[in-house]
Amino acid sequence: MKSIERPSKSHQHYSLFVWLVAGMAMFAAKDALATEYYVSPTGSDTNAGTQAAPFASLQKANNSATAGDTIWMRAGTYYSTTQIVLSKSGTSDTNRTKIWAYPGEVPLLDCSKYQTTSPGTNTPAILVTGSYMHLKGLEIANSKVGASGDHSYSTVQTKGASYDTFELLNLHHGFGAGLFIDDTKGGGGHLILNCDSHDNYDINGSQGDGQNADGFGHHYQTTGANSTFRGCRSWWNSDDGYDFIYQDVPLVVENCWAMGSGHPVFGTASPVDGNGNGFKMGGNVTNTRHMIRNCVAWKNKDSGFYSNHSTGGHTWYNNTAFQNGTDFNMLSGPSAAPIQLTGTLAHILRNNISYTNKTANMGGADTASNTWDLKITPKATDFLSIADPTVSGTGQAIEASSPALGPRQADGSLPDVDFLKLAAGSQMIDKGTDVGLPHVGAAPDLGAYEYGATGGTPATGGTPATGGATATGGATGTGGKSGTGGATASAGATGSGSKGGAGGTPIGGGTGTGGAPIAGAPGNGGTTAAGGTTGDGETGGVVASAGTVETGGSPVVTGGNVAIGGATDTGGASSSSAEPGTGGVVAGGTPAPGGTSGIVASAGATSDTGTAQATNGGCSCRIAGTRTGNHGALALLGLLMVVLWRRKR
Repeated sequence: MKSIERPSKSHQHYSLFVWLVAGMAMFAAKDALATEYYVSPTGSDTNAGTQAAPFASLQKANNSATAGDTIWMRAGTYYSTTQIVLSKSGTSDTNRTKIWAYPGEVPLLDCSKYQTTSPGTNTPAILVTGSYMHLKGLEIANSKVGASGDHSYSTVQTKGASYDTFELLNLHHGFGAGLFIDDTKGGGGHLILNCDSHDNYDINGSQGDGQNADGFGHHYQTTGANSTFRGCRSWWNSDDGYDFIYQDVPLVVENCWAMGSGHPVFGTASPVDGNGNGFKMGGNVTNTRHMIRNCVAWKNKDSGFYSNHSTGGHTWYNNTAFQNGTDFNMLSGPSAAPIQLTGTLAHILRNNISYTNKTANMGGADTASNTWDLKITPKATDFLSIADPTVSGTGQAIEASSPALGPRQADGSLPDVDFLKLAAGSQMIDKGTDVGLPHVGAAPDLGAYEYGATGGTPATGGTPATGGATATGGATGTGGKSGTGGATASAGATGSGSKGGAGGTPIGGGTGTGGAPIAGAPGNGGTTAAGGTTGDGETGGVVASAGTVETGGSPVVTGGNVAIGGATDTGGASSSSAEPGTGGVVAGGTPAPGGTSGIVASAGATSDTGTAQATNGGCSCRIAGTRTGNHGALALLGLLMVVLWRRKR
């Protein structure tokens, strides 16, 4: 019987090379399918949607797009009389459908002409049903006030969507919540990054005057991934700043502000019957534990930080409350018959500041190392300033002149103001206990701002990823927490295709070599961020490990801008039982940005989109349709190597 001759090793290698080159060519062809569409108030929906011939409406662009496409919104005002539905899902973190403001421009989606089809229900002006979408840099405002007795409606609302990123949105003057994440069908995994929601008021609404106009809401989720709110502001909303009633999958709220909830808005003296809480965290069914840390609440009508009848406790670390009706209210169970939570269900409060030590329903709460526990009575001299950096009243012109409510920093982080930052010699310096958050000095400080942290210094010796621009320094937020925007990222080298320099401390864990961004698979050629230890008091108690590493390298954000685009928790990164870490250093030796005016800068995470994005409304990334260059070059290189190999035979 004739034996069958096996292919030679050289032939096997040749075949492998052919398959490799073919696969790379297929990937290049796939990327070539990504399309960019343009929308302009001077365009027409009969146009092709190109830069030279843009569409006139966002709805037309959405209907034309497919997964991974980019829609660029040019400056100007867009009116819509019907609901806009954003439905074109991406497929993954690295293939998101993007709706972005054109660099340096601010498009306004004006809802004043929107006609709801159902005055008795919540029919949002903009409905997001697509998953893996990324909205960035849009101003959405002026929802039409309904007739007396009409149901409020959200300005932007999700439904049945997962893993969306909402970044640098300015949502204001709505007839309901600014942003309402409705995860009734599961989902989750959203990132709400550096967004503002303000001056929302459902006057004469069907459920009472001002009862439903929250700044941000996340509700009804029972399964799916964790969502994160980071670097957001809520002010002058008639109901609550942040409302998470019946949210039964853990959320993370960090470096956020809430001010003036429950006070009259729209420049009217009409009474407001809304709740008026800054951060309303609970009302849960399944004893879900949310994490709220490094947040500031001031001048909210009711409570600054409120558990809202939760039957399972939440974790409250390093927050600051000032001149609220009640600063910290841990009410559990019904108002008529409150219950005291014990054991693993108890609220955990550490390192918090109440300026007046005005607390309520603390019986049974696990509370230690807070101003009221330490018998510290804060004084004006303990802070750089206690002068409220806002102006009494409302209106966009007034707010633009208020330091805390005005323009954000260039990297998208919160304004840098002295309000409630600790002064030298403050009683609150080094008086906290270690909860896994980075700190400066012998022990953590109390409150949202760590004295002596500079908000991040440039990494020394960091090498930019191939094709990226060298990091030129981080945005300094004086008083920010170290590690998550305060720790020096030493030797934060990123080789070609790596994310995250050495240094930085993950939230809730030990120092993770390379930082510990939110969970994600390492990319080819990158370096996986290692390890981290068990977190204290965090849901699941597990530090997110193995931060996402960008495949093939990505441009480094110049100026220390936050790497975003589905960052951190999006893209299946977060588990429903683990609290995402927020440490780590931005690629290329760029520091974690300077916090939020010195708040812990926890946005220095790896980009899940495969590109490092600047958060200043511009774009420092490769845009859709231009990614074929790398794959094409690799394919040509592979073909050249095959030719050379064959010639040497």
